Formats: sequence, structure tokens, C-alpha cells
Amino acid sequence: MKDSTPTVPFISRKTAVAAALGVGLFALGKTIYDEMTRYDLKGKVVLITGGSRGLGLAMARLLAAKGAKLVICARNTEQLENARMELLEQGAEVLAIEADVSNQGEVNRMVQRAINRFGQLDVLINNAGIMMVGAEDVMNVEEYKKVMDTNLWSALYTIKAAIPQFLSQKGGRIVNICSIGGKIAVPHMLPYSVSKFAMVGLSEGLGAELKKDNIQVTTVIPNLMRTGSPRNVWIKGDHQAEYEWFKLADSLPFLSQDADEAAKAVIQALEYGNNEVILTQTAKVMVALKGLMPGSMSSVLQLVNRFLPKSGNDHQIRRGWESETKLSNGWLASLTNEAAYKFNEV
Repeated sequence: MKDSTPTVPFISRKTAVAAALGVGLFALGKTIYDEMTRYDLKGKVVLITGGSRGLGLAMARLLAAKGAKLVICARNTEQLENARMELLEQGAEVLAIEADVSNQGEVNRMVQRAINRFGQLDVLINNAGIMMVGAEDVMNVEEYKKVMDTNLWSALYTIKAAIPQFLSQKGGRIVNICSIGGKIAVPHMLPYSVSKFAMVGLSEGLGAELKKDNIQVTTVIPNLMRTGSPRNVWIKGDHQAEYEWFKLADSLPFLSQDADEAAKAVIQALEYGNNEVILTQTAKVMVALKGLMPGSMSSVLQLVNRFLPKSGNDHQIRRGWESETKLSNGWLASLTNEAAYKFNEV
């Protein structure tokens, strides 16, 4: 009588060694190729929207160290000048432009000024954005429009303005700073998530279509980041309670990421021409779980929402710095407070 037990294929030691060697050689070859084709940023003209503070400023500092010529824009004149002076002291060539990127006319003029100044434009980093925090039932259509104008339409405006120059130069690079909120809808940040979902779609679609023209598009998915930005977010509903949870989450190392490390990862993705980069392990796990178990992730977020503040009766919009409490300004938020000074958010 024959044994019906299924046999397990035997892998010889030589086969295993050969397979491991093959994987190692492939990894080595890829590393060598990546280094040989690495995009040299020295002398390149890089336009960073929202470049006067936060992640934008962190990236500008790194680009300056690599010898790039910088164009930064922002709406706040004082913060823009502070950033310009710092970058000049670092030895960078820098053009600072006060502009509202939600206005297409201003965007077109900004891009043209950059080209007129430097004679070229090599890289566009779409970093400008705003956050609106509060329960869905206090958000009107106007709030969605406000966030979409700054987070989505501004990126499309700059891309449309830059593409003709890239085509004439036979190449260029676009980096779109999206968000984990563009992969997973975050409770009490719905206008922001809607805008970032749209931006992810725009970025991925452009990446597919523009590659044939030697225009590389990189989609960046950050997590919460310690730039000190909570003081500048927009709050609606129970202002103090909403600001407390958001700022404290932004300050916790296991929920948020270091802005300098994030900037390094973004610039590296730019240099290596990555199609997409997810900046933290936490974000990678969340995106993977959403893909594998979308229903379960929705259930988790529904549970999280139960612990977030009620909407409250005040429907006025306030800034984060107007909503500070003893708790939000205490030691638990110390990392965010320190980051606000480091990244020109004050």
C-alpha cells in the first residue's frame, strides 16, 4: 500500500545558497544602479510652495546644503523673510515670493518669475497646505472649498504652470506632499482628507502620464509630523478640545515623525526618482491594513471617533494658537512647542 502523505519538496543547501546569492547580487546591482542614476541637485532650480516654514523649510535647508537654487513662496511676509535670510546665510541662492497659491494668476506669475530669475526650473515640490480640524457636522461646504483650494487646486496650478518649462527642457521632477489622510480618512479632519485623497489621485495619475516626457512624479505620504504646525491649523467646533487632541497627538513620538528625518526621506525619494514613498512604518502598516481589511480599518476609525470631542455650539473658525489650553501648552506638548520655533511656525 502506497503512502498517501504528500511530500514536501526538498530544497538543497546549494539551491538555498544560490537563491540567497542571487537575491544579494540583485540588491547590490540595484544599489549600484540607483547611485549611478541618482539625480544631482547641485545647481538645480527647485520651487517649494509653502517653503517658509515646517516641512517646506526643512526641505529647503537640505536642498541648500546640496547646492540647489531655491524658490520659496508663502503668504506670511515675515515668515517668508525669516526663511529667506536663513537660507542666504547658509549660502544658498534663493528667491522668495509672496504668493497665494490658491490663486492661479499668482501661481503663473510666480513660476514665470522663477524662470526669469534663474533661466530654468528643474524641480517642483508641492508642499503648501492647510488643515481644518473639527467634527463633520460643523463643517460647511465653504470649509471644504477653502481646504481644496489650498491643498489640491494650488498643486494643479503649479503643475500646469511648470509642465511647459519641463517639456522645453526635456525633463523635470515633481514631488507632491500628500498625507496618510489621503490614504485613510481621518475623523475630525474630513475636508483635509478629501483634499489629500484627491491629491494622491492627481499625483499617481500624473506619474503614469508624464513619465513618457521624462517628468518624474513622486507621491509622498507623511504621517503626523512635528513641525510645530498645530498652532497654525484652523479649528472649528469645540475649539479647545479639538486643539488639545490634535496637538497632543502631534507631540507623541509614536504617532508623529521628526520633521528633519521626514525631509531627508523626501529629498532622497526625489534623488532616486521613487514613484511613491510612505515616510513611517506606522503609516505603512495602516495603509497595508486598509488594503487587506478595509472594513476592519473603518471599524477602528469609527471607534476612535467616539473618543473625539463633540461638535459644540461655537461654529466660528479659530486658529490653533487662539485655542490653547493649559493641557495643550503643557509638558505633553513640549516637542511640538520646540518644533514651532525650529521650523519658523511662530
